[in-house]
Amino acid sequence: MEETWTQDLQEKTQKHPCYCESGHQYARMHIPVAPKCNIQCNYCNRKYDCQNESRPGVTSEVLNPEQALEKYKLVKARLDNLMVVGVAGPGDALANFIETKASIQLIRTYDPNVTFCLSTNGLMLPDYVDEIVKLGVTHITVTINAIDPKIGAKIYSVISYKGRIYSGEEGAALLIQKQFEGLEKLKDRNVVLKVNTVMIKGINDEHIPELVKKLKEYGVYLNNIMPLIPAKGSAFENMPQTSNAELNQLRRKCAIDLKQMYHCRQCRADAIGILGEDISFDFRKAACSTYHQPVKEKKYRIAVASKTGRLVDQHFGHAEELKIYEYSEKGISLLEARRVDQYCSGVEECEDTASKIDKMLRVVSDCDALLCLRIGNSPRKQLEAKGIFISELYEEIEAAISKAVNQLKIAS
Repeated sequence: MEETWTQDLQEKTQKHPCYCESGHQYARMHIPVAPKCNIQCNYCNRKYDCQNESRPGVTSEVLNPEQALEKYKLVKARLDNLMVVGVAGPGDALANFIETKASIQLIRTYDPNVTFCLSTNGLMLPDYVDEIVKLGVTHITVTINAIDPKIGAKIYSVISYKGRIYSGEEGAALLIQKQFEGLEKLKDRNVVLKVNTVMIKGINDEHIPELVKKLKEYGVYLNNIMPLIPAKGSAFENMPQTSNAELNQLRRKCAIDLKQMYHCRQCRADAIGILGEDISFDFRKAACSTYHQPVKEKKYRIAVASKTGRLVDQHFGHAEELKIYEYSEKGISLLEARRVDQYCSGVEECEDTASKIDKMLRVVSDCDALLCLRIGNSPRKQLEAKGIFISELYEEIEAAISKAVNQLKIAS
């Protein structure tokens, strides 16, 4: 693999502290220009931040491309050993490709010699391979935690792909498919590939050796098996941690098939400096003043079709009223019940009339989502065209609202 690299790529890799352990004396800079993410991993929570907290997805600020350039100039003037600029979040680099691309272009114009890398979950990788290569990105990290959708379904709760929300095994299968399509497209493109894998005890730990064997087939250069960090507020916050002995035992087992990374520090999305000595605090405009300071959330308005007032248990077309709830940081509250014209009172009368559907649309026009047991294709299309998220399910109202808001956050 390495024998096919150009001399320039070999030199860049030797000076990249993540891809080459002997490059520890060189500094890297993560620019936090990618706040949005298109999947929800059960181990991830980007709501909290502290200067002492070091884990992927954490940042004390989000920059636009122009701010990223100005910050790069400041850091470069101070650090002679700065060799690498990476886009590692706090969301996904390719879910924010406009910002990622603009940041790379601006910094590249200022400093043509800097090495660029980016990290992604891989969902949009097939779509952007050509543009990534054209931008001169030479090192790409894809986080892949499973090749079995049954296992992936336990790790990922929501996948948002091109306007649709997927979950369960369907969502995991889609993500895995796109990840490996991306790896296949990157073969022979003079790009160094690293795959990060989060080791989650009881879920994918025994599955990882099988995953690593497949990665080898796709030209991956380096595998970084990382221990789960049970982040507060995440679905996995109470999951057991992996010991260093268990982690290294798995790494040694997988090293038979693929080179393993042993020096990862699971860095922040705004990390600066050499590995293990993050000095990003020195360059922040505003550091957090309290530990685990929460990020402000928007309020969501949710319409619910319910016969019982306890469950989402009614067809949208059968509803005579919709209950309107508000979701905020303080919790879920019922705002009002709105009367609606029932446009479907039986099988023979279930043809959607334009006037009745128009009235229904007006009733929910200020809502972010509609939860119902079932909904016809015509009203679904019209509501979605208005930007209203639809969820068909049978579940307790508060649990259904929480699930819908989680999906809205991922899709936004």
